Amino acid sequence: MKTYIIDTNALISFITDRDTAQQEIIAAVFKNAARLKEKVFCPQNVLTEFIYVMEKVYRIPKMTIHTMIRNFISMPGIKIIHDIDLSILFSYWPEHIPDFGDAVVAGVCKANKGSIVATFDKKFMGFLRRLDLPAGFY
Repeated sequence: MKTYIIDTNALISFITDRDTAQQEIIAAVFKNAARLKEKVFCPQNVLTEFIYVMEKVYRIPKMTIHTMIRNFISMPGIKIIHDIDLSILFSYWPEHIPDFGDAVVAGVCKANKGSIVATFDKKFMGFLRRLDLPAGFY
């Protein structure tokens, strides 16, 4: 069973119509997770970043975002990750991965052997590959 560590941009692509091809890819992952064929781990900071972008960039009302998050976290196959291995995180940030949020996602991936980072961010994928962490959709 595949385990994905979701990045903020993948979650945004699922909710918005900014890229329908990306939306279809991540929707399939969530559909498989809901059927318990795959797992999706979501670091807590991804929710924080998602809320910020939805409110400040997309100007979505807070109660709408609240409903989105409540629905997301109650989906079967979704697990919110609160515990972060700080030694892994700080071995990546800022030298190998300059964005702190991305380093958290990478750290969760490293701590969960065999997992894949679900991201559409090509720059982040490059950092992950240099660290021998799987990224993208397989």
